[in-house]
Amino acid sequence: MNIPKLCPLWLLLAAVPGAALPAAAPAPLPAAVPADALPRAQALVAEAAGALAPAGARVQVLPGALDPRLKLATCKRVQPQLPAGVPAWGRTRVALRCTEGPVRWTVFLPLTVQVWAPAAVPTAALGAGARLEAGQFVLAEVDWAAAAAPPLADPEALQGRVLARAVAAGQPLRAADLQARQWFAAGDAVRVVARGTGFSISTEGHALAAGIEGRPVRVRIGESHVAAGRPAGPRLVEVGP
Repeated sequence: MNIPKLCPLWLLLAAVPGAALPAAAPAPLPAAVPADALPRAQALVAEAAGALAPAGARVQVLPGALDPRLKLATCKRVQPQLPAGVPAWGRTRVALRCTEGPVRWTVFLPLTVQVWAPAAVPTAALGAGARLEAGQFVLAEVDWAAAAAPPLADPEALQGRVLARAVAAGQPLRAADLQARQWFAAGDAVRVVARGTGFSISTEGHALAAGIEGRPVRVRIGESHVAAGRPAGPRLVEVGP
Protein backbone atom coordinates (compact mmCIF):
# COMPACT_ATOMS: atom_id res chain seq x y z
CA MET A 1 0.00 0.00 0.00
CA ASN A 2 1.36 3.40 -1.00
CA ILE A 3 1.11 5.72 2.06
CA PRO A 4 1.68 9.47 1.55
CA LYS A 5 4.06 11.43 3.70
CA LEU A 6 1.18 13.12 5.52
CA CYS A 7 -2.14 11.34 5.80
CA PRO A 8 -5.13 11.22 8.16
CA LEU A 9 -4.86 8.56 10.83
CA TRP A 10 -8.10 6.91 9.72
CA LEU A 11 -6.46 5.93 6.41
CA LEU A 12 -3.90 3.91 8.34
CA LEU A 13 -6.51 2.48 10.73
CA ALA A 14 -8.65 1.39 7.79
CA ALA A 15 -6.13 -1.37 7.19
CA VAL A 16 -6.19 -2.52 10.83
CA PRO A 17 -8.81 -5.20 11.63
CA GLY A 18 -11.18 -4.23 14.42
CA ALA A 19 -10.33 -0.51 14.32
CA ALA A 20 -12.99 1.45 16.23
CA LEU A 21 -15.22 3.94 14.45
CA PRO A 22 -16.09 7.34 15.97
CA ALA A 23 -18.95 7.26 18.48
CA ALA A 24 -22.28 8.87 17.66
CA ALA A 25 -22.92 12.44 18.83
CA PRO A 26 -24.47 12.72 22.31
CA ALA A 27 -27.94 14.05 23.02
CA PRO A 28 -28.29 17.88 23.16
CA LEU A 29 -28.57 19.80 26.40
CA PRO A 30 -31.98 20.03 28.13
CA ALA A 31 -34.44 22.69 27.00
CA ALA A 32 -33.82 24.59 30.27
CA VAL A 33 -30.34 25.50 29.01
CA PRO A 34 -30.13 28.35 26.45
CA ALA A 35 -29.18 27.26 22.94
CA ASP A 36 -26.03 29.42 22.92
CA ALA A 37 -24.57 27.79 26.07
CA LEU A 38 -23.06 24.79 24.31
CA PRO A 39 -21.22 26.65 21.51
CA ARG A 40 -19.94 29.19 24.04
CA ALA A 41 -18.66 26.40 26.30
CA GLN A 42 -17.00 24.67 23.35
CA ALA A 43 -15.35 27.92 22.25
CA LEU A 44 -14.05 28.56 25.78
CA VAL A 45 -12.47 25.12 26.06
CA ALA A 46 -11.15 25.21 22.48
CA GLU A 47 -9.35 28.46 23.21
CA ALA A 48 -7.72 26.99 26.33
CA ALA A 49 -6.71 23.84 24.45
CA GLY A 50 -5.36 25.83 21.52
CA ALA A 51 -2.98 27.71 23.81
CA LEU A 52 -1.29 24.37 24.60
CA ALA A 53 -1.45 22.90 21.10
CA PRO A 54 1.33 22.77 18.49
CA ALA A 55 1.24 25.39 15.74
CA GLY A 56 -1.41 24.70 13.13
CA ALA A 57 -3.27 22.13 15.25
CA ARG A 58 -6.98 21.56 14.72
CA VAL A 59 -8.95 21.53 17.99
CA GLN A 60 -12.28 19.73 18.33
CA VAL A 61 -14.46 19.85 21.44
CA LEU A 62 -16.98 17.01 21.57
CA PRO A 63 -19.75 17.41 24.18
CA GLY A 64 -20.98 14.58 26.34
CA ALA A 65 -24.37 14.56 28.00
CA LEU A 66 -25.69 15.70 31.35
CA ASP A 67 -27.26 13.21 33.71
CA PRO A 68 -30.81 12.74 32.30
CA ARG A 69 -32.18 12.63 35.85
CA LEU A 70 -31.32 16.31 36.38
CA LYS A 71 -34.32 18.62 36.63
CA LEU A 72 -33.11 22.14 35.83
CA ALA A 73 -35.11 25.32 36.14
CA THR A 74 -35.31 27.30 32.92
CA CYS A 75 -32.42 29.76 32.68
CA LYS A 76 -32.14 32.79 30.40
CA ARG A 77 -28.34 33.01 30.55
CA VAL A 78 -25.68 30.42 31.32
CA GLN A 79 -22.03 31.29 31.91
CA PRO A 80 -19.54 28.55 30.94
CA GLN A 81 -16.36 28.28 33.03
CA LEU A 82 -13.39 25.95 32.95
CA PRO A 83 -12.89 24.90 36.60
CA ALA A 84 -9.46 25.59 38.13
CA GLY A 85 -7.11 22.65 37.82
CA VAL A 86 -9.22 20.88 35.20
CA PRO A 87 -7.21 19.98 32.06
CA ALA A 88 -8.17 21.51 28.72
CA TRP A 89 -7.13 18.36 26.80
CA GLY A 90 -8.66 14.89 26.59
CA ARG A 91 -11.58 13.95 28.84
CA THR A 92 -12.54 17.02 30.82
CA ARG A 93 -15.58 19.02 31.95
CA VAL A 94 -16.88 22.55 31.85
CA ALA A 95 -19.08 24.27 34.43
CA LEU A 96 -22.36 25.71 33.21
CA ARG A 97 -23.60 28.31 35.71
CA CYS A 98 -27.07 29.77 35.50
CA THR A 99 -26.67 33.51 36.06
CA GLU A 100 -30.15 34.71 35.08
CA GLY A 101 -33.15 32.62 36.12
CA PRO A 102 -35.55 31.91 38.98
CA VAL A 103 -33.11 29.34 40.43
CA ARG A 104 -29.34 29.63 40.24
CA TRP A 105 -27.79 26.27 39.41
CA THR A 106 -24.44 24.87 38.29
CA VAL A 107 -23.92 21.66 36.35
CA PHE A 108 -20.77 20.11 34.91
CA LEU A 109 -20.89 19.02 31.28
CA PRO A 110 -18.39 16.31 30.27
CA LEU A 111 -16.35 17.06 27.17
CA THR A 112 -13.72 15.32 25.09
CA VAL A 113 -11.10 17.66 23.65
CA GLN A 114 -9.18 16.44 20.62
CA VAL A 115 -6.08 18.20 19.31
CA TRP A 116 -5.30 17.06 15.78
CA ALA A 117 -1.79 17.63 14.46
CA PRO A 118 0.90 15.64 12.60
CA ALA A 119 2.96 13.05 14.48
CA ALA A 120 5.10 10.06 13.58
CA VAL A 121 3.20 6.77 13.18
CA PRO A 122 4.56 3.39 12.03
CA THR A 123 3.34 2.03 8.70
CA ALA A 124 3.40 -1.53 10.10
CA ALA A 125 3.12 -3.15 13.54
CA LEU A 126 6.40 -3.16 15.53
CA GLY A 127 7.30 -5.50 18.37
CA ALA A 128 8.79 -4.73 21.77
CA GLY A 129 12.58 -4.46 21.53
CA ALA A 130 12.55 -3.35 17.89
CA ARG A 131 15.27 -0.86 16.96
CA LEU A 132 13.63 1.93 15.04
CA GLU A 133 14.48 3.50 11.71
CA ALA A 134 13.07 6.78 10.46
CA GLY A 135 11.88 5.09 7.26
CA GLN A 136 9.41 2.97 9.25
CA PHE A 137 7.31 6.07 9.99
CA VAL A 138 5.16 8.58 8.18
CA LEU A 139 3.54 11.76 9.40
CA ALA A 140 -0.17 11.42 10.06
CA GLU A 141 -2.73 13.64 11.74
CA VAL A 142 -3.37 12.17 15.20
CA ASP A 143 -5.05 13.26 18.42
CA TRP A 144 -2.31 14.72 20.64
CA ALA A 145 -4.77 14.89 23.54
CA ALA A 146 -5.58 11.16 23.56
CA ALA A 147 -2.99 10.58 26.32
CA ALA A 148 -1.30 12.68 28.98
CA ALA A 149 2.07 12.77 27.16
CA PRO A 150 2.19 14.27 23.65
CA PRO A 151 3.10 12.03 20.70
CA LEU A 152 6.55 12.12 19.12
CA ALA A 153 6.37 14.27 16.01
CA ASP A 154 9.77 13.86 14.30
CA PRO A 155 10.51 10.51 12.60
CA GLU A 156 14.22 11.38 12.38
CA ALA A 157 14.40 11.71 16.18
CA LEU A 158 13.27 8.06 16.46
CA GLN A 159 16.25 6.74 14.53
CA GLY A 160 18.08 4.15 16.64
CA ARG A 161 15.63 4.23 19.55
CA VAL A 162 14.34 0.91 20.97
CA LEU A 163 10.69 0.12 21.67
CA ALA A 164 9.73 -0.72 25.24
CA ARG A 165 6.40 -2.20 24.12
CA ALA A 166 4.73 -3.34 20.93
CA VAL A 167 2.88 -0.73 18.84
CA ALA A 168 0.26 -1.18 16.13
CA ALA A 169 0.34 0.27 12.64
CA GLY A 170 -0.88 3.86 12.76
CA GLN A 171 -0.40 4.15 16.54
CA PRO A 172 1.44 7.36 17.50
CA LEU A 173 4.47 6.82 19.72
CA ARG A 174 4.85 8.60 23.04
CA ALA A 175 7.88 8.78 25.34
CA ALA A 176 6.70 5.84 27.46
CA ASP A 177 6.75 3.59 24.38
CA LEU A 178 10.55 3.91 24.12
CA GLN A 179 13.25 2.34 26.26
CA ALA A 180 15.14 4.88 28.35
CA ARG A 181 18.62 5.69 27.03
CA GLN A 182 21.75 5.23 29.13
CA TRP A 183 23.90 8.31 28.64
CA PHE A 184 26.89 7.18 30.71
CA ALA A 185 28.07 4.48 33.12
CA ALA A 186 28.96 4.64 36.81
CA GLY A 187 32.45 6.10 37.22
CA ASP A 188 32.42 7.96 33.90
CA ALA A 189 33.71 11.51 33.77
CA VAL A 190 30.77 13.82 33.08
CA ARG A 191 30.17 17.50 32.46
CA VAL A 192 27.91 19.05 35.11
CA VAL A 193 25.93 22.11 34.07
CA ALA A 194 24.04 24.17 36.67
CA ARG A 195 21.40 26.49 35.24
CA GLY A 196 19.46 29.31 36.84
CA THR A 197 17.80 32.56 35.91
CA GLY A 198 20.28 34.38 33.70
CA PHE A 199 23.28 32.16 34.37
CA SER A 200 24.87 28.81 33.53
CA ILE A 201 27.89 27.23 35.26
CA SER A 202 29.79 24.20 33.96
CA THR A 203 32.28 21.96 35.75
CA GLU A 204 33.58 18.39 35.64
CA GLY A 205 32.58 15.47 37.86
CA HIS A 206 32.32 11.68 38.05
CA ALA A 207 29.06 9.75 37.95
CA LEU A 208 28.29 7.68 41.04
CA ALA A 209 25.72 5.59 39.12
CA ALA A 210 24.65 4.90 35.57
CA GLY A 211 23.01 7.87 33.85
CA ILE A 212 19.59 6.59 32.75
CA GLU A 213 17.28 8.96 30.92
CA GLY A 214 14.50 10.20 33.20
CA ARG A 215 16.15 9.09 36.46
CA PRO A 216 18.08 11.35 38.85
CA VAL A 217 21.77 10.62 39.31
CA ARG A 218 24.43 11.73 41.81
CA VAL A 219 27.81 12.99 40.70
CA ARG A 220 30.99 13.68 42.67
CA ILE A 221 32.57 17.08 42.05
CA GLY A 222 36.10 17.48 43.32
CA GLU A 223 37.16 15.48 46.38
CA SER A 224 34.06 15.63 48.57
CA HIS A 225 31.13 17.52 47.04
CA VAL A 226 28.21 15.43 45.74
CA ALA A 227 25.42 16.92 43.61
CA ALA A 228 22.18 15.44 42.28
CA GLY A 229 21.10 16.11 38.72
CA ARG A 230 19.42 14.61 35.68
CA PRO A 231 21.17 12.85 32.78
CA ALA A 232 20.60 15.10 29.76
CA GLY A 233 22.86 13.66 27.05
CA PRO A 234 26.09 11.76 26.46
CA ARG A 235 28.22 12.32 29.62
CA LEU A 236 26.10 15.36 30.52
CA VAL A 237 24.30 16.07 33.82
CA GLU A 238 22.08 19.10 34.37
CA VAL A 239 21.46 20.57 37.83
CA GLY A 240 18.77 23.11 38.68
CA PRO A 241 15.27 23.90 37.41
